[in-house]
Amino acid sequence: MTVLERSELDASPLADLHAIADQIGLDGFRRLRKADLIDAILERSGSDGGGAGAPEGAGVRERGADAKDASEGEQSAGARERSAGAGEEGAEEEREARPARRRRPTRRRAKAATGDQEREPTGGESERATAREEEPKAARGRAPRAAEDRIAEGVVELLGNGSAFLRVSPPEASDEDVYISAAQVRRCELVSGDRVSGPVRTPRSSERYPSLARVDTINGAPAESVAEGTRYEDLAVAYPSERLELDSQDPTLGAIEWLTPIGRGSRATIVGEARSGKTETLRRLLGALGGREGLEVMLVLSGVRPEEIAVWREGPVAPAAALDLGASAELQGQTVEHVVDTAKRVAARGGHVVVLIDTLDCLPPHTARRILAGARNLVEGGSLTLIATATRPLGGESTVIALDVALTSTGRIPALDLTASGVVRPELLVGEDGAAAITKARASALAG
Repeated sequence: MTVLERSELDASPLADLHAIADQIGLDGFRRLRKADLIDAILERSGSDGGGAGAPEGAGVRERGADAKDASEGEQSAGARERSAGAGEEGAEEEREARPARRRRPTRRRAKAATGDQEREPTGGESERATAREEEPKAARGRAPRAAEDRIAEGVVELLGNGSAFLRVSPPEASDEDVYISAAQVRRCELVSGDRVSGPVRTPRSSERYPSLARVDTINGAPAESVAEGTRYEDLAVAYPSERLELDSQDPTLGAIEWLTPIGRGSRATIVGEARSGKTETLRRLLGALGGREGLEVMLVLSGVRPEEIAVWREGPVAPAAALDLGASAELQGQTVEHVVDTAKRVAARGGHVVVLIDTLDCLPPHTARRILAGARNLVEGGSLTLIATATRPLGGESTVIALDVALTSTGRIPALDLTASGVVRPELLVGEDGAAAITKARASALAG
């Protein structure tokens, strides 16, 4: 065991002292002041392990209480997700919140600022400190947590509450799967599909699954280099140059593919009046793109009819998030942005992802434009393609697919309004001859 020096402990932040206390199995350390905590750590590390004569139920009851406190932030998840790794999640979130609490001025600091002498501890505080010092080591002790005895590797599957599981035999779940706390997911910017490895902590008495102690590698690269990579917004981009092939006999999809093509990294909107067929067109695009190898497809429903949510869930790709028209504009914007942020991390790591959104109409205009601006064709990475429905173009799209309600209502397919549609740099997607054909088709539509 490493020899601990008081001078080193005095210079360490409280978060590091808590980590040491947790490692050596010191109970109740979060209730101690820094000086008392250092004394307890030195006393504990210099002993032969303490806790040998501790009542068997005492440590179990306290660990159960710790796990209960730490799991309060995950009540919305299922029973498996609540119990797994709850202790570590609560501890990490408490450490993240602690600097804000330290900044709040205490009564003692307020007196010092006004020149008053720092007060002595009150009688109640002195009695509590004395009680802690005189508490037998056997009552405070707890057997040290089991060492990290194995390395796990698997594929990340994100959960709705922000935490995740490491599936060791993907895509099937098993009892060997490892829980990943929400704090680790945020810190390492993990997304579903990432291959991750790291040491495993054995489950505590109240936990069902082992927990990932730390993330060592992400997709074969050190976690530090991945997490500290260039920001998505700072990566070099280029115009979309690779067309998404729809390979469909559907006349609407055929017209879109050649007259209003969508490329990898495109910002595309399907626009038109109510009942012009925007949602149906998006559904057909989802059917053509879903299930393709090397292309991750994500669906977001925002401000749609409740009946439509049920229909979408029966399709080839389940919605990553779904809110009906009763949700507030702020909540809808946050939900869509959360999904797009996940897609950005996939693209930044070299993946190709398409996000389909129905609809942008219920979002605040600035939020809708910010979401649409997230689409990129990265020069040295992957791509993020956004295809969304809206009543009218937002501006900044690379592809606008306009639908004519008069054509739709009379059953004339495809119902594209070529004069209102448009593509930026179509020659990069369909070649010079294809771009000339688009221009000719638009001229014919204007003449007719």
